[in-house]
Amino acid sequence: MKPGRPGKVREVTNQISPAEAWQRLLAGNNRFVSGETLHPNQDASRRSALVNSQNPFAVIFGCSDSRLAAEIIFDLGLGDAFVVRTAGHVIDDAVLGSLEYGVSVLNVPLIVVLGHDNCGAVTATKNAVETGQMPPGFIRDLVERITPSVLTSLREDKTDINDMVVEHARQTAARLLESSQVISTAVDNSSTAVIGVAYRLEEGRAELVSEFDML
Repeated sequence: MKPGRPGKVREVTNQISPAEAWQRLLAGNNRFVSGETLHPNQDASRRSALVNSQNPFAVIFGCSDSRLAAEIIFDLGLGDAFVVRTAGHVIDDAVLGSLEYGVSVLNVPLIVVLGHDNCGAVTATKNAVETGQMPPGFIRDLVERITPSVLTSLREDKTDINDMVVEHARQTAARLLESSQVISTAVDNSSTAVIGVAYRLEEGRAELVSEFDML
């Protein structure tokens, strides 16, 4: 791909709706939970077919936690998902640029904000809020960005970490629309939806916790 010409990265357009994209992810997650994974699109022919183009059907913006490998928990393969990950799925300019690329260049119909229970970044933020002691280095930046979600949960008397994880997924999804005109416009014209999803580590299930114009 030549610099300055991102449109050359693909040759086809998505033909599925945001709701259909979510159903496809959900079907893959159900296979993962039941132990009946298909491991699709992981062979040599798929690899060769993607050399000059890609056509992912979902953007997954998730936490960097090693237990949250998106392609595994949704039973996906090469070229299926455009994945962006940061600790605590915190948003910065690079994240927004990556997600806008997925929407405006790859025409992906669905953005999934993927959180998970027992999240270390959310736990660190809860501890910082309760003790008043901020962590060192750039971890502090993560905590500062997650703090609004923790404070909202505490105001609603939700003190469990996993309740805070759900709130943070919801707030992150909403913040994407507030922060990016590209994403909010795509949602407004129904070409893209943004959803929040919480993943349960023990059972392996991904649950929808918020949605913006899914239908």
